[in-house]
Amino acid sequence: MATNIITTDDLRDFKMELLDDIKNLLATQASGRIKKYMKSSEVMDLLQVSPGTLQNLRINGTLPYTKVGGIIYYDTDEIQKVMDANHVHHGLNS
Repeated sequence: MATNIITTDDLRDFKMELLDDIKNLLATQASGRIKKYMKSSEVMDLLQVSPGTLQNLRINGTLPYTKVGGIIYYDTDEIQKVMDANHVHHGLNS
């Protein structure tokens, strides 16, 4: 069984590589959240709802939307507001 000696330089290089990977991962995730408007298909994927349910949320005024040239867009901030407004918390009584 061969023995490898790890030096402090090796550890420093590993640390720098790991930090770079973490920064890249965070940048990738952050860029996905910057999107201001989403199309219906993206909202359906995000909320895990069917086209009919999304249509009902529009019709009953639960989820605001904008229609431009036949394409429906949803503001991500508005989606978050709806989610926050409908948050249900069941805590245990102590």
